This record gives sequence, C-alpha cells and structure tokens, in this order.
Amino acid sequence: MDPDQRPQGPLIRGFASGGFRVDDTLCSGALAITPLWAREWAAPAIDALTASDVADLIGIDPPPEFLLLGTGATLKRPSPAFTAALEARGIGVEPMDSRAAARAWGMVRGEGRWIAGALYPLDA
Repeated sequence: MDPDQRPQGPLIRGFASGGFRVDDTLCSGALAITPLWAREWAAPAIDALTASDVADLIGIDPPPEFLLLGTGATLKRPSPAFTAALEARGIGVEPMDSRAAARAWGMVRGEGRWIAGALYPLDA
C-alpha cells in the first residue's frame, strides 16, 4: 500500500465520545459509512439491530463484502438473527469496538476493499 495514495471515498479521521470526524466533517452520534458516502445514523440498541436498520449500507451497488460494526467503547455482539440475515445476503459482519473499527476502516479501504461500516459512538 502506497502511504501517499489515499483510498477513494470518506475516511474516518478521528473519534470522541460523542461521534466521529469524517474527512473535515464532524458526525455527532452513530456513523453510517460506505465507500460512496458517510452520514449520521439513527442507530438502535445493538441487541435490537436488524437488517432493515442497515439497509442503506448493505444496499450499495455492488453490495459490500462485509459490514464493519463498531459497537461503542467495548465489543458487543449483535444478535445471531442480525448476523444470519446479513450472511444470507452474502455479507459478513465484523463486530469490534468503535476505536478498532475506525482504524480498520482506513486500513481495509486502503486495500481497495468494498465494505460498509456502522459505528456506534464511544458513549453508546
């Protein structure tokens, strides 16, 4: 990977308890991000998360390889039903704490991989 080569699309530049900095924009609260766009996300509680809550993320064309799920300050597992619903569409789910997810976004996008991200703020 060429460190001077910036991947296309939005990049997570930082995070704090209340949200994320994407490129030069502060997103308060949860973040939905794809290689095409990034925006604030009205995220439900992680244990209530359904495929319809991430429909915009998994509906990009082509569909993402996997959903990077940042679960806040600590790792929390989504329900098995949520994971099964995405896997039935051929989309993996990679849960991790949101700090790790923010760092992983840049690394994985730097590899040119087509992914989507749903990140809860650190205070979630």
